[in-house]
Amino acid sequence: MEQPNRSYIDSLCRGDKVFENKLISVIKTEFPTEKEVYYNALKAKNVQEIAEAVHKLKHKISILGLEKGYALAAQYENDIRDEKFDHSQSFEEILDIMTEYLKTL
Repeated sequence: MEQPNRSYIDSLCRGDKVFENKLISVIKTEFPTEKEVYYNALKAKNVQEIAEAVHKLKHKISILGLEKGYALAAQYENDIRDEKFDHSQSFEEILDIMTEYLKTL
């Protein structure tokens, strides 16, 4: 399974520690809320809200260097609009990996 990394963050920040800390802080603040919105929408079976939550989370996936994860999230987002949830387990595994990784930052 692909692992999160800081390569995109490092290239984006170019050594600017203040910007890096702000970016990481935003991710650590927003990610748990967005993840909760996703699970609540899934529980409520609200297709539009699920797709919107995946869309927002997809960007966090990208920032944490998960290229394959981003592609999976993009596919899952499109599938959700057709009420197909085949990628939900893989997507949720990515969320779990990200949750653990963010604890280390």
